[in-house]
Amino acid sequence: MVGPKRPQFVLFGSSIVQLSFSNGGWGAILADVYSRKADIVLRGYYGWNSRRALQVLDEVFPKDAASQPSLVIIYFGGNDSMGPHSSGLGPHVPLPEYKENMRKIALHIKVMFDVHANPLSEYQSLSDTTRIIFLSCPPVNEAKVRENTSKYFSELVRTNELCRSYSEACVELCEEMGLKVVDLWTAMQRRDDWLTACFTDGVHLSAEGSKVVAEEILKVLKEAEWEPCFHWKSMPTEYGENSPYDLVAADGKTTINPSEWTFHREIQWD
Repeated sequence: MVGPKRPQFVLFGSSIVQLSFSNGGWGAILADVYSRKADIVLRGYYGWNSRRALQVLDEVFPKDAASQPSLVIIYFGGNDSMGPHSSGLGPHVPLPEYKENMRKIALHIKVMFDVHANPLSEYQSLSDTTRIIFLSCPPVNEAKVRENTSKYFSELVRTNELCRSYSEACVELCEEMGLKVVDLWTAMQRRDDWLTACFTDGVHLSAEGSKVVAEEILKVLKEAEWEPCFHWKSMPTEYGENSPYDLVAADGKTTINPSEWTFHREIQWD
């Protein structure tokens, strides 16, 4: 642990999360936007489904941790939504079970972090300020998925229709539980060129696809009526005070504080 202590944002999910620092990914975008404001912690696991997630919840989010995250962004569904394999093996999770698994994940974090969700005394000492954002299942480029089918895999079934149904289930669950959700299936397809621009292999996100994810997450963080606010412009900047050691201004008498500079960003995120 290094200091000073910052708010911690945990990204928890499958490969869409694990790869979120690759190819100009949305995790890397958030890490840049929240530099000197919050620490982005990656807990992504390639190939995982909601069943695997439930197995490790207590390890990833232990209730006896010395400190708890300020925000958890959760994504599972792409692997759950794959068609079932004839052997019974593989990542497929039936839709009703997927929805209940996601509910259990949310309740685990809400119970851990929100004393109002469960007033039992054993939870009274835990933080009640952690927030949750779910990401729903994005679409896929079916033709590109077929092109990239590997001889190492058997009977891979990924369709946009399956993705839609699992995305809708995630959105419905969040509406039921009063949680924030980014409907990636819909958001991604607002782009006319989503099929060609948003993926590296038909499933995983390109830099353009990640821009969609980052924009939608930042929109939620800006609009959410949370206290404290986690919109990046509303959060304090670490060591943001003026210093005589900053670059000297053109007048030769004062210095220029660079702590809020964003000119290096390709996109000036709101």
